[in-house]
Amino acid sequence: MVKVKRNSGHVVGDSVVVQDHRLKRLPRRTELCRRDSRGSVRIVGANLDVLGVVVAPLPLPAPGYIDQAIVAAREAGLIPVLVINKGDLEDSETFVEKLTAIYSGILDVFVVSAVDGEGLGALELFLGQGFRSFFVGITGVGKSSLLNAICPTLDLRVGELYEAGSRGCNTTTVSTLHSLPGGGELVDTPGFNEFGLVDISAGDLAGYFPGFEEAMEDHCRFRDCRHRTEPGCAVVNLVESGSIAQERYVTYLEILDQLEAGEARFKSRR
Repeated sequence: MVKVKRNSGHVVGDSVVVQDHRLKRLPRRTELCRRDSRGSVRIVGANLDVLGVVVAPLPLPAPGYIDQAIVAAREAGLIPVLVINKGDLEDSETFVEKLTAIYSGILDVFVVSAVDGEGLGALELFLGQGFRSFFVGITGVGKSSLLNAICPTLDLRVGELYEAGSRGCNTTTVSTLHSLPGGGELVDTPGFNEFGLVDISAGDLAGYFPGFEEAMEDHCRFRDCRHRTEPGCAVVNLVESGSIAQERYVTYLEILDQLEAGEARFKSRR
C-alpha cells in the first residue's frame, strides 16, 4: 500500500509510478488551474482533454463564470464545451435560447436533462471519443446527477437545492475520475462557485475570449490593443457593427478590469 499525503501536490488525473514505496508524478501533459475567492491558485486537474462547463437555469452561474472557464480551458490547451443541464425545468427555454445564441458556432453546446435523459446520447457520443473530460460548474447544477445518468452503476450522492437564493449544497467533496461505459473518462468535481483566471495577462485575454475569434483574425492597428478606445480596434469595430453584442463586450471589459487590477496589485508588492 502506498500512502499519499494530503499536501503531496498530486491532483486528479496525475500519472504516477511507485518508487521505494513513494509516488513519483510523471510530467503533466495539461494542467487546469483556477484562482479561488481568497486569491489562492489551485491546480484542479491534470492530463485533461476537455473542460465541460455545466450550467443550469437554477441555480444561475455568476456573471462571467462561463467565459472565465472557457478562457481557462483554451489557455490550458483543453477543448471547452458548454453543457446546459435541467432543460426539463419550467421556464428554462429563455435561458437555453440565450446561451445557445451566444455560444453555438463557437464551441459545442449540449442541452441535456439528467432527469429524463434528454440530449444525453449526443453528450455520451462526444465524451466517448477517448477524451478525459473534466466537468466544472457551481454547486447545484447537477454534475453528479449527469454522471449518474451517463454511468448508473456509480450511484453518486446528489443534493437538493435549498431556498435561500436557490443555491445547492456540495455533495461532492473531492474530485474523482471515472471510466465511462461508452469510452473516455470523466472527472466529477465539487462545485466551484468562482473560476478566477491564472497565468493569463490582460493583454492576452481577447485572444481566448469566446466570440472574439473574427476580431483576432482581422487584427487591430496596435499589437498591444486592449480593445477599449484605441483607434483601428477590430473588436470595437465589430461591436459598433453589431457583429459582437454589446453585452458580450461588457463582459469582456469586466474580466479585463479584474485582470488589470490583479496585475496592478502584483506590481505594487514588488
